[in-house]
Amino acid sequence: MFTIGDFARHGRVSVRMLRHYDATGLLRPARVDPASGYRYYTAAQLARLNRIIALKDLGFTLQQVQDIVDEKVSAEELRGMLRLRRAELETAIAAAGARLVQVEARLRAIESEGHMPTNDVVIKSVPTVRVAELTATAASFGPEDIGPVIGPLYEELFQRLESAGITPTGPGVAYYEDAPEGGGRISVHAAVQVSAPLQDGAFRILDLPSLDQAAAIVHRGSMDTVLPTTQTLARWIDANGYQSAGYPREINLECPDNRDEWVTELQAPVTRA
Repeated sequence: MFTIGDFARHGRVSVRMLRHYDATGLLRPARVDPASGYRYYTAAQLARLNRIIALKDLGFTLQQVQDIVDEKVSAEELRGMLRLRRAELETAIAAAGARLVQVEARLRAIESEGHMPTNDVVIKSVPTVRVAELTATAASFGPEDIGPVIGPLYEELFQRLESAGITPTGPGVAYYEDAPEGGGRISVHAAVQVSAPLQDGAFRILDLPSLDQAAAIVHRGSMDTVLPTTQTLARWIDANGYQSAGYPREINLECPDNRDEWVTELQAPVTRA
């Protein structure tokens, strides 16, 4: 048998916690010395302690934990519950990471305020281009809503093109419109240049209209960090006597596996103010 201190060390918990579990009936000592009151535990009780801690980490109350362990939840059921909790934690970590990226992007945008570019932006005309595309709706134009939509769209588009035997002939072109249902929702178009007949089917092939005037700037890096570039473009448009005429298109010039090495041209349709 182990003293309460030894058992706490083996179980990686505090003595105080074990005393609390004893008081609530959640984990009783195997023996209590009637003279000294010292608590003693067996190695077999580590299994119950492991279940208690695992269930607590899943968010169950102590009463719920006691109900579960007293009903002898199987190891397989417990593993399933822990897998679920692991998935929830991984999702939370990923969401926190994405928020951190956006905070850093906002910080860079703030730091660049007042620094007007001189050579970064050019006015150009954009010809009509034939593209294959898939479309979906995002809740807003915020990066937290666009990113989870456009990535899977492109994956699905390239799979469908491969199945149809169509090879892209140019870069990807992402473009956006206000969704018909309104409410700030955005129609997200994941497109890529192709040379194929017009069609509607597993994907749509269409001629993307030309732009008479577009203010263009090149963004280097992941699109998760595009905010400072888009705001640089916006300040240039305002300072040079233009006004926006729609959402910028995103031309994927280089898309290596390392997203930090992406090169994307933003083409914002403009008119003279």
